[in-house]
Amino acid sequence: MNTGNQRRSRVQGGWAATSNGASSRLKSSATAVSSSDIACSKKGDKLPMNNAISQKEKMKAPIWLGKNIDQVVPKSKYVFEDPEEEIKVKAEDQVILKPGVYDISTEPSGLSRLRYFPQFIEFSRSEAIFAELYDSIEWHQRSDIHNGVHAIQPRLTQWYSDLPYTYSGITVEANTSEWPKALKELKEQLIEVTGIEFNSLAANLYRDGHDSIGWHTDDEPIMGKRPVIASLSFGEERVFELRKKPPLNESGERDYTYSQVIRIPLRSGALLIMEGCTQLDWQHRVPKEYHDRGPRINITFRVARPVEES
Repeated sequence: MNTGNQRRSRVQGGWAATSNGASSRLKSSATAVSSSDIACSKKGDKLPMNNAISQKEKMKAPIWLGKNIDQVVPKSKYVFEDPEEEIKVKAEDQVILKPGVYDISTEPSGLSRLRYFPQFIEFSRSEAIFAELYDSIEWHQRSDIHNGVHAIQPRLTQWYSDLPYTYSGITVEANTSEWPKALKELKEQLIEVTGIEFNSLAANLYRDGHDSIGWHTDDEPIMGKRPVIASLSFGEERVFELRKKPPLNESGERDYTYSQVIRIPLRSGALLIMEGCTQLDWQHRVPKEYHDRGPRINITFRVARPVEES
């Protein structure tokens, strides 16, 4: 019995010691440092053995010893700095299908506006007009001059006006011959609708999808500063495109990489009027198409004046 009592006494004494003296020692040790702290410390480092850690010592401790280490981020990460280069974003391209008035841009120079009438002339009449113009206009294939190099235009043209017309390095002489009947009738119809006394026109014949006209503006001096141009289409449908002019860069050139493009499919009998600052702030073209396209005739009515009157 004595032996059993002594064994129980030792066991009870051991638990008793743990509850009293050993417990306080473990608590003190755990408060001072964890086992993981010891494992991650460098050999020879002196670890504090109590709670009395000075503020200076806390600042010296590695960041991973602190609480919420994932939330500790260098301040410089959130400091806003202006980008060295301007971030450019391309404006969304648009397709115009419905009739209406479209204000496509407002710049310090002024408002650029399009008026679109997809069925200005009924289809049966537009087909008759196409046939008449195709046969009655004396078509020519001219050459443009770019940087001193002559290039044959990929289309046929004709100019009707009492004034010569200079563009793309070439001058087209005045053509005072009588206008075909269809052109006279179209002119009177446009005057009635717009109130504008058009006195000149440029005719273009696109023989197939490979004929085209490149990016340009109709801003020649005889057209004035803000010309109104009425464009009528006959024959095959073709896509007409406009793109916004960007500001000049340091080299005095324009980078069209981020320019907005507006596309308008022009069917036979469609009327598109460009007005305001459209010729000042936008370019336009009829691009090549690499599938079967029949011939198309485009007539652009203008008001031409001697330069000194513009």
